[in-house]
Amino acid sequence: MQLKKNPQSDLRNYSSLLFAFGLCIVLLVSWRAIEAKTYETKYGYESLNVDNDDDEEIPITEQLKTPPPPPPPPAPEIIEVVEDEEEIEETIIESTETDQEEIVEEVEVMEEEMEMDIPFAIIEDVPLFPGCERVAKSKRRDCFQEKMNIHIRKNFRYPEIAQEMGIQGRVFVMFTIGSDGSIINIKTRGPDKNLEKEAKRIITKLPQMTPGRQRGRAVRVPFSIPIQFKLQ
Repeated sequence: MQLKKNPQSDLRNYSSLLFAFGLCIVLLVSWRAIEAKTYETKYGYESLNVDNDDDEEIPITEQLKTPPPPPPPPAPEIIEVVEDEEEIEETIIESTETDQEEIVEEVEVMEEEMEMDIPFAIIEDVPLFPGCERVAKSKRRDCFQEKMNIHIRKNFRYPEIAQEMGIQGRVFVMFTIGSDGSIINIKTRGPDKNLEKEAKRIITKLPQMTPGRQRGRAVRVPFSIPIQFKLQ
């Protein structure tokens, strides 16, 4: 005889459902266990020893004010009595101002005594080379230059020692035509002493000239000219 079970009372039909339900419970318990936190609480009390400094009594001091010293007594005034019969000498102050006429005279004397150097390019009346007296005033500069070149060519002589050594070049000559028309302060600058010496000799042979004038007064006139020494 075989036993027959009721198919509705068979628990194997609910095994999957029970397994899922049990698994959910396990997960819930595990989650609560993980999320649970424990805290250690410590309680303590630390007392501070504070001195009661506010209750200290502070002595009250007062500043003594000393009165200022009394001012010194005024010095007695000494009054000097001068008799009417005594004669008092008066100091006479002379005026140091000068008249306008005296100033003008002093300036004129100083201008006469002071010698001025007026360059050849800007002087009013240029020095006159002998032979340029009858030339018009506007052409006297050109006449002076022409006469100077003629004088240099006429008196030019090449130094023999410079020729033998093959020395040549340009010598710059600076001189001054004095207020009396004479030639003074001759200075030379060139490549060789022999050439400078010859250039100076040529300038010393210049004739006496009529001095240049500025505002009607004879003045000194500086002048410069180059002299070319060239071997043929």
